[in-house]
Amino acid sequence: MKINDIKSMTNEELQTKLGALKAELFNLRFSHATGNLTNPMQLNAVKKDIARVKTIIREREIASQSKVKA
Repeated sequence: MKINDIKSMTNEELQTKLGALKAELFNLRFSHATGNLTNPMQLNAVKKDIARVKTIIREREIASQSKVKA
C-alpha cells in the first residue's frame, strides 16, 4: 500500500483499514503456525502497512491538537 493512498483516506476509512489489516495479520500468523503460509514475506508487508496507517492517524491527531492550542 502506498503512502499517498493512505493519506488520501478519511479518518473513518483509516480506522476501517487498520481493523482489516489487523485481521489479515491474524490470519497470516495462523496460516504460518499451521504451515500453510506460501509467502512468509506477507507478514512483514502487512506489519509495515499497519505501521503506515498508525503513523498517519497519529500525525492527524497531533495536527488537530496543535490547532486547538493555537
